[in-house]
Amino acid sequence: MYKYLALFLLIAAPAIALSQLTSTGHSNKVETVAKKWFENFALRGYIQTRYNRLLETNENLNCEQCDRSWGKDGGFFIRRARLILFGQISKNVYVYFQPDFASSPSSDRLHFAQIRDAYFDIGLDNDNVYRVRIGQSKVPFGFENMQSSQNRLALDRNDALNSAVSNERDLGAFFYWAPKAKRKLMANLVSDGLKGSGDYGIFGFGFYNGQTANNPELNNSPHIVARFTYPFELKKQILEMSLQAYSGQFVLTKTNLSSGVKYQNSLNYLDQRVAASFVLYPKPFGIQAEYNIGRGPQFNKVTDSIELTSLSGGYITASYLAKMGSQILIPFARYQYYDGGKKHEKDARSYVVKDFDIGAEWQASKNFELTVLYTISRRRFEDYVKQENLQIGNLLRIQAQVNF
Repeated sequence: MYKYLALFLLIAAPAIALSQLTSTGHSNKVETVAKKWFENFALRGYIQTRYNRLLETNENLNCEQCDRSWGKDGGFFIRRARLILFGQISKNVYVYFQPDFASSPSSDRLHFAQIRDAYFDIGLDNDNVYRVRIGQSKVPFGFENMQSSQNRLALDRNDALNSAVSNERDLGAFFYWAPKAKRKLMANLVSDGLKGSGDYGIFGFGFYNGQTANNPELNNSPHIVARFTYPFELKKQILEMSLQAYSGQFVLTKTNLSSGVKYQNSLNYLDQRVAASFVLYPKPFGIQAEYNIGRGPQFNKVTDSIELTSLSGGYITASYLAKMGSQILIPFARYQYYDGGKKHEKDARSYVVKDFDIGAEWQASKNFELTVLYTISRRRFEDYVKQENLQIGNLLRIQAQVNF
């Protein structure tokens, strides 16, 4: 027995010694330590500060959908202050959280903190070609709606498609599919400074509450949305074309209705749209255009009631990207038109918008950019209290943005 024990010790001793050397760090062997989940997070953000009152010709011209510093009593204004926490915390789980510290619930209440995005992606395959997004995120409807305000040329999203989903977001679950090559292309369109919209899949489909971001569901009947987009390279150019549509029942809230206005007893209104998008990325000339049609609630001043009405509108933006050493200058012009209601505003306010913008974005460095924009605006916006309200005017707008 003892001789067998001695033989075992003779064989095992070198292995034990080697193990001790490794554990104390005296071995040349390099150990691979897996990252902890929190080590996969990154942090970025941006801040936008604006002044909209220069060369202003009509202080009664304002835009609730744009920012609340248009017109009378407007001044220096922090439009956005975003801090974004994101990371691929495991092979098939991606997390994204974005609060905004400059939300403005009303013209006399500024700089409230509010959640913009809070979602996670679950990959359904090894390459995350198929994934499901759950939480509050952008609804896949409209190129400019999904394009980050950090990248967009125009200071505000167009009225026509942005009126579909206030703040572009809602609570829901969305399925996205995109091959690896297309996912890489969509990521490069953003990282290369070509004003891409980000990776929302080649095909997207999902369900969401339909009451817009940070609002509860009110009718137990979710909206449904679908989108197909296809970016591709053609010689030295990159183009992208998209079709998207959604449908659901939107519920008006009594707190957002004037006393005396007439409305359907159920407060439920059909809310559906279809839109087409076309993008020629600026290499160096760029064109971005979208148009949508649909039906939704809208105030009718003839009957003093909120009715289901057709709507239509869109925009076109032309740009030129000029590189000047390490700096970039992008002059651009945009025309937009919208005729329809805005369901999330007072009495589903009725609009006819005709705006022309001309301006330029100067990227002094990757961390600082300045946009100067001259707006020529003709807006009719009417509700039960404000009727025959046509405002025409011009204004020079300036925005300074820091990226980090």
